Amino acid sequence: MSAKRINTRKHTKRKHAKVPGDMPSREDILAFVADNPGRAGKREIARHFGIIGGARIHLKKILKDLAEDGLIEKRNKRMIRPGDLPPVFVANTVARTSDGDLLGTPVDWDDEAGNPPQILILAGKTKNTQPGLGDRALIRLSEGDSGSEAEFTARVIRVLEKRQGAILGILRKRDGNRPPYLEPIDRKQRELDVDPAEMKEAEDGDLVSVQISRSGKYGHPRAGIVERFGSMNSEKAVSEIALHSHGIPHVFPNAVEVQAESAKPVDKLGQREDWRQIPLVTIDPPDAKDHDDAVYAEPDENPDNEGGYVAYVAIADVAHYVTPGSPMDREANLRGNSVYFPDRVIPMLPERISNQLCSLREKEDKPAMGVRMVFDKTGRKISHTFHRVLMRSAAKLSYIQAQKAIDGVTDEKTETLLDGVLKPLWAAYAVLQKGREAREPLELDLPERKIKLKEDGTVDHVYVPERLDAHKLIEEFMIQANVAAAETLEKKKTPLLYRVHDASTPEKLENLKEFLSTIDMKLPSSGGLRPSVFNGILKKVKDTSQAHLVNEIVLRSQAQAEYNPQNIGHFGLNLRRYAHFTSPIRRYADLIVHRGLISALGLGKDGLPEGVESKLEAIGGEISGAERRAMLAERDTIDRLIALWMSDQVGATFQGRIAGVVKSGMFIRLEDTGADGFVPASTIGLDYYRYDEASHALIGDKTGETYQLGDQVEVRLVDAAPFAGSLTFEVVSHGRIAGKAIRKPMPKARRGPPKGGARGSATGGPKGPKGKAAPRKKTRR
Repeated sequence: MSAKRINTRKHTKRKHAKVPGDMPSREDILAFVADNPGRAGKREIARHFGIIGGARIHLKKILKDLAEDGLIEKRNKRMIRPGDLPPVFVANTVARTSDGDLLGTPVDWDDEAGNPPQILILAGKTKNTQPGLGDRALIRLSEGDSGSEAEFTARVIRVLEKRQGAILGILRKRDGNRPPYLEPIDRKQRELDVDPAEMKEAEDGDLVSVQISRSGKYGHPRAGIVERFGSMNSEKAVSEIALHSHGIPHVFPNAVEVQAESAKPVDKLGQREDWRQIPLVTIDPPDAKDHDDAVYAEPDENPDNEGGYVAYVAIADVAHYVTPGSPMDREANLRGNSVYFPDRVIPMLPERISNQLCSLREKEDKPAMGVRMVFDKTGRKISHTFHRVLMRSAAKLSYIQAQKAIDGVTDEKTETLLDGVLKPLWAAYAVLQKGREAREPLELDLPERKIKLKEDGTVDHVYVPERLDAHKLIEEFMIQANVAAAETLEKKKTPLLYRVHDASTPEKLENLKEFLSTIDMKLPSSGGLRPSVFNGILKKVKDTSQAHLVNEIVLRSQAQAEYNPQNIGHFGLNLRRYAHFTSPIRRYADLIVHRGLISALGLGKDGLPEGVESKLEAIGGEISGAERRAMLAERDTIDRLIALWMSDQVGATFQGRIAGVVKSGMFIRLEDTGADGFVPASTIGLDYYRYDEASHALIGDKTGETYQLGDQVEVRLVDAAPFAGSLTFEVVSHGRIAGKAIRKPMPKARRGPPKGGARGSATGGPKGPKGKAAPRKKTRR
């Protein structure tokens, strides 16, 4: 949401002249946008004011001028005033009014805008539209008096998450006969005495969940331990904190488990097409437990398509098992997607479905949704068809295994697949690459760092997996299948959720321009920007010391992808229409697309339910929120694990680069492993450092010593806070004066030598001012 405060004035209906060619004033247009938040696009504005023909060009210029003046913003091809709330969004219920009504605040709110707006939340009549205090709900703004305690009124569309009764924290034991107590993970909660009779064999320092059992008239409430998760040093305990703090559902209701256990495997062909003779293979990470996609390719035998290829993609038929309105369907909608931690997955579907019945296991007959795509020699898709099939995976391969075979190192399995399966796949990929290069999607180079755990769940080391052609091959095959799904549903006029990605906002582009100016680079100041423009910038810095930083700043300038029934295209992939079809085991959006294809093509009775079209906007909002929730939980877990790992390196020094500059200090990224830490401005030497926004730098008042975005620095680890997942550094090297580096003596260590000696490398993700995390590298298309 916008960083600006919201204008809360009430709007009344206005009447405007609608004489063709009679242009409205800027004030008239702004008033119409204000009266129709989230619904006023260029077409709607033109229709309302009767603007036709060539006059639309003048309207376009007025809208552009209003945007450049900061008076309106464009979101999903709709105009809104800066700071306006969208019509539908997710909110937390945080308090009650003096009359007992619920008050809520938006989940997505920029803290820099100050306190979030208070929203009076009105419950509906059904059970699932009646939230309680602490719940999370999808709401729609509505007309009505919000009273003196709120700025807006909204009605509940659906309750997304119910508050958990258990409290999570660290068990702390006291000396003597005093009872142990719980140190809550949530710092807003009070410490709780723990009943010694309900300890569940928990030890001092263990992560536990407790339930308040009784509360005396005096002193702290007393609680009993419900579950023990083990030492705080383990991944399970750390990821449990993320699940709890982000309210991620992770225990399946009994009705869901019963439905999953009663499901039967598909062992008969029935009405399905037989694809069991096609040697489809799965290519996944070596530790993958579920396999939802398989691929195969062969040269096109059509003489009119010389040099072309036919590509087959088979996707697990989740829709066969998860029927609309069933317990599994409701739970999958609530979860939205699977959540991935370093050593475990919180699945969207029960394991019997995700890992057994739906997973495209090697040499087993499995139901699938298949797409057959024909490409010409330039990589242009000529045609495609969808099929409901029974298939049998010829082999389960890992990315490394398949890549090695192509590179000439085969094993017993890949030796038999090399000529008939793998080489044709790579030849088809070479053709698809030509099409990708002609399309010119955004080509960010931000390798994702992974954590390797020991058997006890603690961090062993951090590494960057090699980006192989095998990864790119599967990615491109999946993109093409996703495009084919969107095209088919759109052609059949079937409701669907698009995967949309808007272009950058003018504000973000301006910030990018300012940054590029500090490294003597420019962004075009006029004309529509396409991904190729950003790619040109990235190519200029490729293989330089600034490459990673520029890639990340370009990523920050991009909008966030989301699910929406209104198509605005996918800017990053440079595609006019795009939907998620290839991962229904782990994404609810893909399951909706599968159902759409079943309905549109007459492939069964388990397609889209009646009336779903009116619900897609709400569903898109829910699962987009669930995706952001999962990303935050995954990031927080990594941050906390790394902070734990680095807690014995306090005092060690590292080489890094300034990755962000704010008034209160600098974010530092370590060069070896990409660790993120924060340097408070108050700890930088004896000078007073002022923040220069234009140059993204901190500059000393007296010395002129400058620390600028992208500068290399040497830092010492001062503190590692596992609960917060944060690292604090101090600068021990130098700044610059008038472009020249100046050297200053290294200060003494503030915390003494690291325990057991410094490893000399680390990674992590600290929190900056006000607990805001340094930006991460992960991007989901």
